Amino acid sequence: MRVFFDAILHPHRSLGRGGFRVLMAVVVAMNIIIAGIFVANGAWPVVPFCGLDVLALWLAFRVSYRSARQYERVRLTDSALTVQRIHWKVPERRWSFHPYWLRISHDERTQHDRRGPAAGQVMLSSHGQSVGVGSFLSPDERSAFAHALGDALRAWRRPSCPPEPVG
Repeated sequence: MRVFFDAILHPHRSLGRGGFRVLMAVVVAMNIIIAGIFVANGAWPVVPFCGLDVLALWLAFRVSYRSARQYERVRLTDSALTVQRIHWKVPERRWSFHPYWLRISHDERTQHDRRGPAAGQVMLSSHGQSVGVGSFLSPDERSAFAHALGDALRAWRRPSCPPEPVG
């Protein structure tokens, strides 16, 4: 089985684990300094609230990192194009299309200019079935993905050897 295209799409997270640790250390240190100033001025009831903002920040990053575990895999082989969607909240979903009839639609306008249900994703359609992929990618990444998949689909449709001469 030949593989013409195989891409795994992950949501982008700009802050890695090391950066997160540094950020949290700075936030905790600043909160300790601020809490010390409040205690020194006799406003000790403010101290628990200094811990609440650290907890809220930690929870927000925890949710963000958990959602980063989702991904989409798009694979074009000799016989089918399959889309596999993995999300941490829901069971795996899988779609399969015959590559010959597959249509790729992608609106290359900027995110602020687009309208409609396909805005923000690459739509793969065939025989009344369609699925959007790459909704979490940036507009440039979506465009590059759509062009790469289109190139792979054209390579799949190209005959593997020249036809026999007639006559």
